[in-house]
Amino acid sequence: MKQQKKGLNTICTHFGQLEDKEFKGAISPLYLGTAYAFEDIDVKRYPRYFNTPNQVALAKKIAALEHAEAALIFGSGMAAISTSLLAFLKAGDHIVIQKIIYGGTYNLVVEEFEKYGISYSFTDGFGAEDFEAKIKDNTKVIYIETPSNPLLNITDLKAVADISKKHGLVSMIDNTFASPVNQNPIDFGIDVVIHSATKYMGGHSDICAGAVASTEANIKRIFSLAKNFGGSLSDYTVWLLERSIKTMGIRVRAQNANAQNMAEYLYAHKDISAVYYPGLPSHPDHNIAKKQMKGFGGMLSFELNADFNASKFQKSLKLIKPAMSLAGVESTVLSPTLTSHSLLSAEERKRQGIADGLIRFSVGIEETEDLIADIEQALEKVRKERELAI
Repeated sequence: MKQQKKGLNTICTHFGQLEDKEFKGAISPLYLGTAYAFEDIDVKRYPRYFNTPNQVALAKKIAALEHAEAALIFGSGMAAISTSLLAFLKAGDHIVIQKIIYGGTYNLVVEEFEKYGISYSFTDGFGAEDFEAKIKDNTKVIYIETPSNPLLNITDLKAVADISKKHGLVSMIDNTFASPVNQNPIDFGIDVVIHSATKYMGGHSDICAGAVASTEANIKRIFSLAKNFGGSLSDYTVWLLERSIKTMGIRVRAQNANAQNMAEYLYAHKDISAVYYPGLPSHPDHNIAKKQMKGFGGMLSFELNADFNASKFQKSLKLIKPAMSLAGVESTVLSPTLTSHSLLSAEERKRQGIADGLIRFSVGIEETEDLIADIEQALEKVRKERELAI
């Protein structure tokens, strides 16, 4: 009889859980050892080999969540991104990269790839034709991020996957903003799915980690480089991440609902000039998002009217925290020009459409009435200060 497919929260809670055989506890035991036996055993375990008991168990959970055959856990999202890219690229190769991506990934490419003899091209747009136009004879990888950081652009997963297969390329995605709750790129034909597990998988602003999910063959190839780069994660953090993922489905769905409400409120506000959220019908990629996302996510960005100071506004917030990173249960805001995209030049930020006054809003699980009240009092405070200064 065909086994029934398990639901998201069931996978989050039970898949990849270690059995406490000695005391029969309800949660995974934590194995902190860094020295394991090597004689008369099947697996020679060592933390840098990504195969301690807790590492192996958590990888199974993440693979199940992303509908993949296998996964690896890394010490950070950038460790996962850099190791995955360099596992499929060598001197003389070329990569096609989406126009707007996370600032750390952009900096990795423009600062480091030339040292490795790897060439790259950024697309002019987000359409299938933009990716295909940049493919060369030596292209090996197409790399995307959807929704993108920080403008929430949407790239058509199936279109990119089809182009990659047509040209014999490996397709990779940073799926951090969506999380496995809202989007499973492998279902659309994408080869390698990468996460900053610091974000929605961790979900409490207290874990730094990365993850990669793909086929057994691709994960084996990534592991071959990963064990040399040494980007593994401590088992205590692995254990904390496994605990956090248990509530990911509940957390993210609550954040989806809150973000939709906040986007609609901001879009109608007289003091807001622009809102970027794929759940709004006004978003240019709304229909693509509906096709490939189960939820529109907890991330949005907005711009205040020109006569409002974005920095003063953020400092005036009382409940919403101005803070780096994202996707915690608490709502946070930041200025991409000062944080996530500060490594980009002013010219490059302008080319990507990232205004100095852009505010990225990671919506948490609070009541939206309280979030709205906080934004209103901050706007009023800035408005009064501006009037007094005139």
